[in-house]
Amino acid sequence: MKKNKTSSPFKFAVILTVVIFSLLSALVVFNNMKSNTNNSVSFDKQPSIERQPILGKSDALVTVVEFGDFKCPACKEWGETIFPRLIKDYVDTGKVKFSYINTLFHGEESNLGSLAAESVFDQNPDAYWDFHKGLFKEQPSENHDAIWITQEKILEVASKNVPNVDLERLKLAIEQQSKIEEINRDNKLVEEYKVESTPTIMVNGTMLEDPFDYEKIKSVIDKELEGK
Repeated sequence: MKKNKTSSPFKFAVILTVVIFSLLSALVVFNNMKSNTNNSVSFDKQPSIERQPILGKSDALVTVVEFGDFKCPACKEWGETIFPRLIKDYVDTGKVKFSYINTLFHGEESNLGSLAAESVFDQNPDAYWDFHKGLFKEQPSENHDAIWITQEKILEVASKNVPNVDLERLKLAIEQQSKIEEINRDNKLVEEYKVESTPTIMVNGTMLEDPFDYEKIKSVIDKELEGK
C-alpha cells in the first residue's frame, strides 16, 4: 500500500495546535486566578466621612469605612467577629478611625433603622455607637425576612442603651423623617463606590473583596500606615 507522505506533517501540525491551545488556555486560567487573589478594588479617593459617626482619633492616618445595613445578618456577624479585633488592634491604638455608612439594601426596615440611628447621632453623637450596637443585637438569629425593625423596637433599644436620648424627640424625628438628607447622602456614596453587598469594607481608597478576611484587612491597613 502506498503511504500518504502528507499524513505525518499534517498530524504533527494538529498535535502542535492542540498543545499551543492548551498552553494558552492554562495561561488564561492562571492569569484569572492571579487577578482574583488581589482581593481588592482601588479608588482614586476614599469615601467622605463628613458628618458621619466616627470612632477613634480624628487625625488617625487611616480610615476604615463600613457600608452596612442594620437588617443584614452578615453585618451583624461582622460586627461581632471582625469589628472588635479592628477596634482593639488599630482604633484604640490611634492608628485608625472607623466610620459607618448606611446602606439600604433591605427596604423599608433598612430605611427606618438608618433614620433612627441618624436621629440619635443628631441628638447625641457620643450615644450613637451604643444605639448602633443595641439595634444590631436585636436582629433575630433566624427568619431574617421577618419584620423586626419597627418604631416600637427602636424606642425600646434607645431606652435600654441610650438613656440620655430624648425618646419623644427621637419618635418625632423618625415620623417626620427629619434626617432624610443624611440618608440620601449615604445613598449617593453607595452609588458612587458601586457598593453591591453588605458589609463592604474600605480602607482609605481600597475596597476589600472579603470583609471577613481580617488578615487581608490588616495587611492593607499596615501598607497604608507605612506609606504615610
